[in-house]
Amino acid sequence: MGVKNVESSKHYKYANASLLCSILVNAFLSYHLFVGKKWSLSWSTTAAAEAEAVASISCSGHGRAYLDGVVVDGKPVCECNTCYDGPDCSNYILDCPSDVNSGDPLFLEPYWMQNAASSALVVIGWHRMSYKFNDHTITSQELEKSIRKLHSIAGNANTEGRYIVFGTGSTQLLNAAVHALSQDNSSTPSKVVVSIPFFPAYEAQTEFFATEDYKFYGDTSLYKNKSDDSMNVIEFVTSPNNPDGKLRTAVLEGPSAKAIHDHAYYWPQFTAIPSPSDEELMIFTLSKLTGHAGLRFGWAVIKDKAVYEKMLTYTDDNTFGVSRDSQLRALKLLKVVLEGDGRSLFNYAYETLRTRWEILSRTISMSTRFTIQELAPRFCTFFDIVRGPSPAYAWLRCEREEDELCYQVMKAGGILGRDGIQYGASSRYVRLSLIKSQDDFDQLLHYLNKLVLHEAHAVRGDI
Repeated sequence: MGVKNVESSKHYKYANASLLCSILVNAFLSYHLFVGKKWSLSWSTTAAAEAEAVASISCSGHGRAYLDGVVVDGKPVCECNTCYDGPDCSNYILDCPSDVNSGDPLFLEPYWMQNAASSALVVIGWHRMSYKFNDHTITSQELEKSIRKLHSIAGNANTEGRYIVFGTGSTQLLNAAVHALSQDNSSTPSKVVVSIPFFPAYEAQTEFFATEDYKFYGDTSLYKNKSDDSMNVIEFVTSPNNPDGKLRTAVLEGPSAKAIHDHAYYWPQFTAIPSPSDEELMIFTLSKLTGHAGLRFGWAVIKDKAVYEKMLTYTDDNTFGVSRDSQLRALKLLKVVLEGDGRSLFNYAYETLRTRWEILSRTISMSTRFTIQELAPRFCTFFDIVRGPSPAYAWLRCEREEDELCYQVMKAGGILGRDGIQYGASSRYVRLSLIKSQDDFDQLLHYLNKLVLHEAHAVRGDI
């Protein structure tokens, strides 16, 4: 054996010995960390203890304390649900009106309390301090992968070969889409239209951000039979619709007609999923998926690269993308949603809303004064059954001739809904939210039952 071979052999044996030594040391340390002494937390201990302490504050089941809430005597205090007050929210406020105006999806709060450990998140002080991720983008690739997987499980949208843009809630993306679809430097602005009843933000936001490139023109039906192919029209298509929960398709056709499909509620908890949506531009939001409206995270699924790039430029120039902290928390929440077979959240949410709708429907069925929208059972590919409705809202109509101002009728009866006029509809309609907390839903039923009972007494002549 030559000198070089001898030296090489010695070096090889030395390297193996060093590697073996390293493995033994790591094994020894691992044993003491994970077996001998368990895992010992260091910098995260204080943060975890602080979060646990606030979460454990008793608010009698009618409120919550938060880390960023009001602090009294160095301690966060309870923030009470509607119609409750007191230090621990145990005091029920008599004659308190039922506030079912907003679309706050608090009905999912119990689900996240059941999944407290897996959904909790501790963020280090130096987390994502840069403007961009390490790949020089403003988009978390892991979050995008989770979103694509989620749509595959829910069966509500085709994402294969599509581009995805993140937004600060779906709200930012609605106008980003209008901007991307409008004609640049056109002699006439693009006409933004929507079918009645419609989500008020379409009109309010389009008018607020209106430029020479686009303008809100109102009801889609006014343009249904127009034959001018040079007239560029952008149609908002909300499916399921807000406020009535009905599945919709685009009304306008032709080369000049473009559509923005708002699928905020196109999830198995709100509607049957007949098939994956395969539209050119689809918008979704975490608010209605997981209930985290305050997180402000939404995304658009886009087929055309040019439209994708214009929307990406819009969100980049507008806010430099979505907060990196928001993306991290959205990723954490979606990981919980995707655990197991990915059905747990949808099952819980659907059962809750289905039950609420059935209870509400039974109450309204005893009245001739009020009606709610009819939603037929449909086959759902997610549940693989014909399933009943479970909408986010009741679209209530006052039927009596003298009850033309339905919002005022409801308000006098202790119920604060949202006036149908705000949706471009008749004043005979009021939207009632079914996705708020259980306290809010119980309060709504309390006053509806009183109205129906009063109607029954009037018919019998008792009053």
